[in-house]
Amino acid sequence: MKKILLVFTMMFVAAVAFGQQTYEKGEFVSQKSGEKMLYRYLAPENPQQGKKYPLVIFLHGSGERGNDNQAQLFHGSGQFLNPVNREKYPAYVLFPQCPEGVPGAYMPRLETLVPKDMPLDPPQAPIVTLLLELIDSYIARPDVDPRRVYIMGISMGGIATFDIVARYPQKFAAAIPICGSVNPQRLTGTKGVAWRIFHGDADPSVTVEGSREAYKALRKAGLDVEYIEFAGCTHNSWNPAFNYPDFMKWLFKQKK
Repeated sequence: MKKILLVFTMMFVAAVAFGQQTYEKGEFVSQKSGEKMLYRYLAPENPQQGKKYPLVIFLHGSGERGNDNQAQLFHGSGQFLNPVNREKYPAYVLFPQCPEGVPGAYMPRLETLVPKDMPLDPPQAPIVTLLLELIDSYIARPDVDPRRVYIMGISMGGIATFDIVARYPQKFAAAIPICGSVNPQRLTGTKGVAWRIFHGDADPSVTVEGSREAYKALRKAGLDVEYIEFAGCTHNSWNPAFNYPDFMKWLFKQKK
């Protein structure tokens, strides 16, 4: 058990160190509330004057909450650092960090992740309000393309992705919730958003019905949605999702 823990710790340190190579530290302070949000950001490597770039927001899982401004890079950050991807898909990429003790996009904390029993009209959580201010601050940049704003998340972040896009579909060209859940009735007004949903069918943490029902609702409403389910995969469906053949290509071709 100690060896397994040591290996995991070494992998975590290596992953974070890799992410730290290029992701700069940021601290956003709300002009409305004075609240702070820690985040990491990646900028286009060789920006061209006058060109507008996509904006990607990545929302981490519950295990990466904290106040160190580094744990949120553990999953997903490497794909945007890949030299081929950086050259082919230059973009601004944000990895905000949810503070320890904050349950995510739902306040009060969710009592169930069964989609039909999740809230239909939940109040907006303060952390979501703060995150939207951060996102808007980047959309306002002259070198960010407001027609190509993408949001994705894993687990707690996948749940947040569903929640945020349900509230603000006009902001996003594409959304990728991975092993998330939502009351599917909330998604029928998300016209204009291209959805790609991933989940493992053996997930013991977030029921696969969350993604299945979301897909059914979006498809029934005639909206743009694709669902990829991994047979035998447990909660870490983000690993096969990130390695899905056209993951980056699909994301960056989306436009409002």
